[in-house]
Amino acid sequence: MDNSYQGVMARKNEIMKKAIGIDYSQFQLTPLAFDYEKMMAYGGYTIEKIREIQKEQGVGNTPLYELKNITKLVRKLSPKGKGARIFLKDEGANPSGSFKARRAAISVYHAKKNGYKGVVAATSGNYGAAVASQAAMQNLDCIIIQEAFDSKGVYQPEIMEKGRACEAYGSEVLQLSVGPELFYVFLRTLEETGYFNASLYTPFGIAGIETLGIELAEQIMERTGRKPDKVVVTHAGGGNLTGTARGLKKAGCEETEIIGASIDLEGLHMASDGDFNRKSFTTGHTGFGVPFATWPDRADVPKNAARPLRYMDRYVTVTQGEAFYVTEMLAILEGLERGPAGNTSLAAAIPLAMEMDEDQIIVVQETEYTGAGKHLNAQLSFAIKNGIDVYLGEPRESVPGKSIVLPEHPRQLSVKEYSLDRLRATYLKNIKQNFDINSFTEIDWQFLQAELNTSLDNIKKLLSGKE
Repeated sequence: MDNSYQGVMARKNEIMKKAIGIDYSQFQLTPLAFDYEKMMAYGGYTIEKIREIQKEQGVGNTPLYELKNITKLVRKLSPKGKGARIFLKDEGANPSGSFKARRAAISVYHAKKNGYKGVVAATSGNYGAAVASQAAMQNLDCIIIQEAFDSKGVYQPEIMEKGRACEAYGSEVLQLSVGPELFYVFLRTLEETGYFNASLYTPFGIAGIETLGIELAEQIMERTGRKPDKVVVTHAGGGNLTGTARGLKKAGCEETEIIGASIDLEGLHMASDGDFNRKSFTTGHTGFGVPFATWPDRADVPKNAARPLRYMDRYVTVTQGEAFYVTEMLAILEGLERGPAGNTSLAAAIPLAMEMDEDQIIVVQETEYTGAGKHLNAQLSFAIKNGIDVYLGEPRESVPGKSIVLPEHPRQLSVKEYSLDRLRATYLKNIKQNFDINSFTEIDWQFLQAELNTSLDNIKKLLSGKE
């Protein structure tokens, strides 16, 4: 067998099909279009079955906190009558400390049900700990593969912490330098072990997050007697936003505005060895949020079930300094030490709440555990060691990879709008490079309208370059 890089890549479709057990061709309608809802129903996991599986594994039913002290602060800084009630869904209460336990519970259950002896996941984030935790519960072997350090052997502290967590759950952890070798080692591992690919992007994995949206809606209704006006979702690969939005819609929250929020890391390349340790956030940032929104199928499955542009009503960014500042605010004012990456959505929610009426409700959809290298002190210390200038001042002056500016006062918190049409235009540019749009049928155009959540007229305008 040819185990060269080229040889393994030539077999990737065959390896993936065996490791996931899904024939994605059954969903294909045209070279471009596929039946998304049919794919999402794959495996026969109803929302009732998913909730049953998660309950059995101790996943979900996480607490909802009203951030009364932060809301009080927001109202002091807002015009009279403004300052929405801020609620936080504490996903740090899941067994592995993040919302990703929801998707891991279904993926690992599916692997065991289908006779796989173990699971493999390529992830440097919280998903690794989630898969390792669920594999331990289901008595399956687990291998987590991480991009963990640069070519000088310097580890990113947050990733080191997550590797420690995976090992604590009994997983084997393979740690690699940043670069294309990650996918190669991932494929080799799947092929050699015959284990299940517990991808972040399978239909049942994304469906596992739908329970988050449903629970959120139920808890807000129980507490306030009304539906949330806005839900802010930390956006990276798109699964968090997709699953939560689908759950909210299933719970009847059709009018709730879904806002994606990412850390602004514009200018840093996520696959760059030189940039790898010049960022203080390894997830929830634009380095994932933008490319995964504009080309979802860059994932490790043929068709990604995470399609954020189908559900996102608004996309905003915050700075690294603002997320760190809000992490400390949450601990000091509300007694909740979480994050910091999971607090990206909270950093956005605070200035958004200042725009809203006092009787409105905004919900921060998730948070995560903190500890060791994930802690803001560790991250800021590491940034300083890498030559990043860290100081108090105006957060919008920060330059990713060069400076982190912590606000001096909460009134400096703000969001920066990221045009959805800009994302749609990039998505369509990728379509033009990979498909013959002159041969598109009505099915293709209908698919694009659903994919981009916009009108055919707007699609034609964006294709013509008139954003």
